[in-house]
Formats: sequence, C-alpha cells, structure tokens
Amino acid sequence: MSVLDNWQQWKDFLGDRLDQGQQQGMSKDTVNNLAYQIGDYLAKQVEPKNEQEKILSDLWSVANKDEQEAIASMMVKLVEDNGTHK
Repeated sequence: MSVLDNWQQWKDFLGDRLDQGQQQGMSKDTVNNLAYQIGDYLAKQVEPKNEQEKILSDLWSVANKDEQEAIASMMVKLVEDNGTHK
C-alpha cells in the first residue's frame, strides 16, 4: 500500500518530511517551493488515489501558477498543524 492510498497517511508522511527539512535548516520559502514542485509533479504524473487527492488535482488543474503556489503553501500549513511529527 502506498502512502498516497490513504489521506491521513499522506498528510503524516508529508508532515514527517517537513519536520526533517526544517530540522536540517530549510527555510520557509524553500519548503514552499519544494511543496509546489511536488504538487506539480503529482498533478502531472500520479493518478489521485482518494477523494481528497482528486479535489486537490482538480483545483491544481484550473489554478494559475500563483494559485498553485498558494495551494502548496496551504498543504504545508495543513501538515504543520496536523502531522504526526509533533
């Protein structure tokens, strides 16, 4: 089973990776840029595995670059607030 199959596992996975990056000194801008790059890759290369990912994919597909960066930033905030890394 992939971490992409389950929304909570996906958020936990992202939160743990975010925590690792922050512990290694990654800036907020770097984190947000990486989140954008990951989101763009997933939108173009990976089929959504659950309803939440489908919604994100649909939003990403109609968003311009600034809006996509905002979506990525919101995902960072979501996993900061809800990840297992706390």
